[in-house]
Amino acid sequence: MSDKTMESCKIVSQERIGTDIYSMWLQTSQIAKNASPGQFVSVYCRDGSRLLPRPISICEIDRQRDQLRLVYRVAGKGTKEFSRLHPGVALRVMGPLGNGFPLKEAQDKKVLLVGGGIGIPPMLETAKQLDTRKVLVMGYRDELFLDQELKRYGTLYIATEDGSEGTRGNVLDAIRENELHPEVIFACGPTPMLRALKEYAQEKQIPCWISMEERMACGIGACLGCVCQSKEMDSHSHVHNKRICKDGPVFLSTEVEI
Repeated sequence: MSDKTMESCKIVSQERIGTDIYSMWLQTSQIAKNASPGQFVSVYCRDGSRLLPRPISICEIDRQRDQLRLVYRVAGKGTKEFSRLHPGVALRVMGPLGNGFPLKEAQDKKVLLVGGGIGIPPMLETAKQLDTRKVLVMGYRDELFLDQELKRYGTLYIATEDGSEGTRGNVLDAIRENELHPEVIFACGPTPMLRALKEYAQEKQIPCWISMEERMACGIGACLGCVCQSKEMDSHSHVHNKRICKDGPVFLSTEVEI
């Protein structure tokens, strides 16, 4: 895990790429250099009445330009504020935070990358950096986003709740319908999806690394506001907990209870 820094990052560009889904590129000086797929940043509001930062996963890393891409959904007042900002405006950003996907674990193996909802964005940089055989399965409620970009880095299968694109149903339905047989799984998305993938991976006896979504406060492991149950005892709290922001957000699925 790389050292985190606090920076004032200017917005390079911002566009709406779906209903309440925005793509923002930020100019950094150090964060992009140190970031890896699966990590996140904490973005602070400019409105002083909102003290806690918003955790947003890293969608793309451009080390040559020292830039980061964040793709986020407007879910509250903080992200609504971000969506109204224009290029040139500066935001306080802390990162990179958490751990990323263990790319070395997937070396020379057939990898299945699974994303659901706003868990889809971090799978783009993960797919870009994985130099191995990879298949992608993305689950959408209805409207697609980032699908054209994801297609550049592997075979893409889509699941939609209403059946408007790809498989009707969830990502597991798409995995079974297309008879996919991975050797490793990397996944990010809502808890029910991760729980189903954990069970599937145990049944097939393959390692599954999951990036857990959770509301976070401090983002650095101090407040214990984003804990999940774990098999092992946490050295910080001395209970069977893992701090998602500090110990995660990526865990081997057998390490955590979901």
